Amino acid sequence: MLIVLLCALLLDYFFGEPEKYHPLVAFGRFASYLEARLNEDLLDKKVGFNPDRKPQTMQQNRTNGLIAVLVCLVPAWWLTYVVISDGLFSMLLETVILYLALGLNSLKAHAREVLLPVQNEQLDQARHALSKIVSRDTREMDEEGICRATTESVLENGSDAVFATIFWFLVAGAPGVVVYRLSNTLDAMWGYKTQRYNHFGFFIAKFDDLLNFIPARLTALTYALMGNWKNAMRCWSKQGSLWESPNAGVVMAAGAGALGVQLGGADHYHGELKQRTDLGCGEKAQADTIHQACQLLDRSTILWAVVVALICVPAWL
Repeated sequence: MLIVLLCALLLDYFFGEPEKYHPLVAFGRFASYLEARLNEDLLDKKVGFNPDRKPQTMQQNRTNGLIAVLVCLVPAWWLTYVVISDGLFSMLLETVILYLALGLNSLKAHAREVLLPVQNEQLDQARHALSKIVSRDTREMDEEGICRATTESVLENGSDAVFATIFWFLVAGAPGVVVYRLSNTLDAMWGYKTQRYNHFGFFIAKFDDLLNFIPARLTALTYALMGNWKNAMRCWSKQGSLWESPNAGVVMAAGAGALGVQLGGADHYHGELKQRTDLGCGEKAQADTIHQACQLLDRSTILWAVVVALICVPAWL
């Protein structure tokens, strides 16, 4: 397990995310196709809601969403479970699966794509780069808003793409990694509380919250250990539960406190101003805050690797 984890982290460090033919891209296309067939509240890009479709009841739409989740997850879990056994080949396969599921390098790369234009005062370019990694409207953001949103993305996605992935590998091996990352992808696609997805994405949103409950709190604890402990714990306890997401709030509040920066606050989503809880403490976000968030992510990853080694090595001896 330790060898697989270290090899996957090294592959991610040196090669990053595959630019072409990533399995999650193909999975996303399949999920979009499935949703178009099962979600009766699907918006038609040309005419709005299709008038020829009879609107479904809330329960039927939720049921269809559950069917879509099962179709996406169960075969993938079963295939991984059947293929993985003992031996060198299985170890290599587990390494590849974990490497493809990890997003540490790509997350920092996306953050740098925002950071460099900000440092060069090219805010339009920074806004465009930021729009690729967040769901909020970026067109009117000032420099502080860009840096704040990027820092939030690094902290929150660090939990999803790094630490929760490692957690489920340690708990359930490669099948656990597959189920977690596919669930996380579906939640990113269907988990929004909009008219289109509010009922169809109900089950995947709840399932993703469940899968992230323990990893999010371990991530928050890690951020506190690797940053300003006192501020992180205070922000976690006072602000974490006030966020709309029960897991993202914990992670970002602790991360903001660890960095000594102010995050959260009002922002525009899907054309509407959304009032969000203020997170963290200290100075407003700036360009260096993004760099500090990436450094916090690196230190936290090293800590997890060391802890896993301390657990696994005595077992070998």
